[in-house]
This record gives sequence, structure tokens and C-alpha cells, in this order.
Amino acid sequence: MVDKGLERTIAERDHFEFLLKFLEESPYETSHLLIPLVKANLDHYKDTVRYIEEGKPIIASYFSNAPEIFTAMDIHWYCPVSAAFAGAGANPYLMNDLEGADKLAVSSDICTLLRMAMYYTEAGLLPRPTAIVGMIIPCDGIVALHEASRRSKEWRGIPMFAPDPPYFTDERSIDYFAQELRRMVDFLTEHTGQKLDIGRLREVVEVTNEQYQLWQEINELRRAVPCPFNWGVGGGPFALTQNRWVGDPRGLEWFKAALADSEKLVKAGKGWLENERIRLLWFDVHPTWFFDLAPWLEEEWKAIIVMDMFSYCPYTLVDTSSEETMFHDLAKRNLMDTTMIRQAVGVADNFASDLVRIVKDYKIDCVVWPAHMGHKDGAASVGIMREICRDLGVPFLSIGIDTFDPRYTTPDEVKNTMSQFFTAMGLG
Repeated sequence: MVDKGLERTIAERDHFEFLLKFLEESPYETSHLLIPLVKANLDHYKDTVRYIEEGKPIIASYFSNAPEIFTAMDIHWYCPVSAAFAGAGANPYLMNDLEGADKLAVSSDICTLLRMAMYYTEAGLLPRPTAIVGMIIPCDGIVALHEASRRSKEWRGIPMFAPDPPYFTDERSIDYFAQELRRMVDFLTEHTGQKLDIGRLREVVEVTNEQYQLWQEINELRRAVPCPFNWGVGGGPFALTQNRWVGDPRGLEWFKAALADSEKLVKAGKGWLENERIRLLWFDVHPTWFFDLAPWLEEEWKAIIVMDMFSYCPYTLVDTSSEETMFHDLAKRNLMDTTMIRQAVGVADNFASDLVRIVKDYKIDCVVWPAHMGHKDGAASVGIMREICRDLGVPFLSIGIDTFDPRYTTPDEVKNTMSQFFTAMGLG
């Protein structure tokens, strides 16, 4: 029987090998930062293929499940939706995957990311994991994905556990979620045979703590006018702290290099974009076709994305003095701080206060809420965002896109809408 999950993983590995070779042979100004990110993905796929071929345990999980614990337990894991997040540049199968998702007996108003994950599972395009650590936060749609995975003919019978996230964010809730992470450790030990060494967890967390600190320093430098950082490497911090090279010194070196680049430009009074005119907050996830939109914004309108939802970094640093403090602070980070979870769970205070602070701290000229069709929480709060921006005197644009499907609102339609917006607001 053909193992389609292995075949797809090998194909994705080969694609990242191609991207790496391309960057090495045709270097860009930021190649020294892009190459490590490609290598991190390539290493991941190589390891996945090796683990499949050697019959070693593999876990399917998500970024908000304290991935430091997986690293400390020496457990290889993959995220079922990572291919969808990669975008057309790193996922040559994007349109085929979207067409496959369209054929599912699933409502089309469910987030496309989640429908694609269901398609990957049903089509057997994911490596069959030893066990699954699900995520049932921040939205109802992802709970539906959890149930679809549990009932899938491909994954039926695979042991599954999902940390139970409380609704509130008080101390009692954090303590409760810390216990859920401990239950996750027990689950992983039972199904992989790997045990958690607290000393090793401390080593991993100390590395990620330093990564988060450097990330915050980079973000502080992004306040500078002109901004020293651009969209091309903006996804690197999240990828390295939440998905690839988690707690790995190689990821730490990337942060140091990115910080050094930013410091050099700020000291020289230069920015990434010459003649910067528009400082833009993209207040959501980057679309898969951002590699087309962001350069166009820079070239056509001298508009630079100074900050976005994935780049903002109000993460808790973990107190490593004891086992209890580590689990407590990892619980807080993964229950309250992680991107999308921070903005979507509970009351609107988090994203509202983030919006105010980013606009003020980063001297934002306009706010774009792309209004991804799957982010129903944001759709319910768009009036709050518009009122906040009105009070701050900053133009606000809500577009209406599908972050993962360029057919929903095409890149050309988005460009036209943004051009009309810039012109009407006297920007650029």
C-alpha cells in the first residue's frame, strides 16, 4: 500500500531543499536570515521522513501546546496545518489542497485552514501519528477539527488528548491549565515511552526565554522611523519559538542575527524601505499570498508593515527556578499569550488594548483588518476596532479576505481596495 503521508512529506522536504538551493545560489539582502528559516523547515521534514521510515513515535500537535515540553522529552512532532500556513511559495500544492477541501461535506463558512486540515487527514496526506495532542482553543471551528480528526477513518483509533482551556484568565485558570499540561506529559509518556526530565526542560525554556527577550528587543527597534524590519523575515520569530527549532540554540543564533541587522540600520538612521511613507499595522495573520501583496505595498505605495498580529510579542518569560513555576508560566503563555489565542479568547480587552498600544508605540499611519472569513471573533469586534481607530485619529480599513484561499478575494482585488483606501485617506 502506498503511504501517501510519507510521499507528501518527502515531496515537501524536496521542495524546501529546492528553496534552500535557490536562496544560496541567488542571494538576497536578507538571505542570511531567510536561509536559516528554510533550513529549520528542511530539518523538520528530514526528521519526519526518518522517523516514519524507522518506525519511531511521531506526535501530531499544535503551536499552543507548550512545544518546549516536546523538545525536552525528545519527541518529534508536526503541526497538521503547517503546510497551509506555508503559503504558495512553500506549498506548491496549495490550489490542489483547496480544491480537495472544497469537496468535503463541510460547511464552507468554517475557516479554510481548518477545512484544509480535515482534507489532509481524510486524504491521508499527513504522516499517521503515534498519538495526537489536539487543540480546542480559541474557536468553535477548531473544536470541530478536533472531532473530525477523532472520527476520521484515517486516524480512527489513534490515542488523542487535548489540554482543556478554561475560559477565564485568572490565577485559578492558570493553575488549572498547568495541571492540564502535566496530564499531557503523562499522556505522551504513556504512548511514546519518553519521560520528561525537569533539568532538560529548564535548559530548553532558558533558550526560549532568551529568544523571546531578543524578539522583544527586535520589536522595540521596529518602532524606529524608518522601520528596520520588513515582512520577509517577520514570521521568523513565531516560527522558531512555536514550531521549528523550539529551545534550539540554532534558533537563538537567528534572533541574534536579526537583532544585529536591525541595530545596524537604526544606528545608521536607515530603514528597510527607502523613502518610507506609510507605516501600516496588519492586524491579523499574513495571507498565503503575502509574498505578492507586501512587496507591492512597498514598491507602489512605499508602505511598510511595521507590525502584525504574529509579530507582536507580549509573551510571558518563564520562571525556571522550580518545576512548579515552569509549568505555571508555560500554562500562562499558552493559555493567554499566544497569537490568535490572545486576541480571540474571552473579552475584547486584549486585542483592543494591543491595538491602542501598537498604534501609539509604532507611530502607525493606518490599520488594516483583513477580516479573514474564519475569524468570526474579529467580525464581531470590527465596530470596536473602528471606534478605537477613530478615537486615535488613524484610518481603519476592513477588507474581507480568506487568508488561505486567494480565490475568495483575489490579491488584485485587495490591491485595488487598498489603493482606493490610501488615496481617499490622503496617504502615500
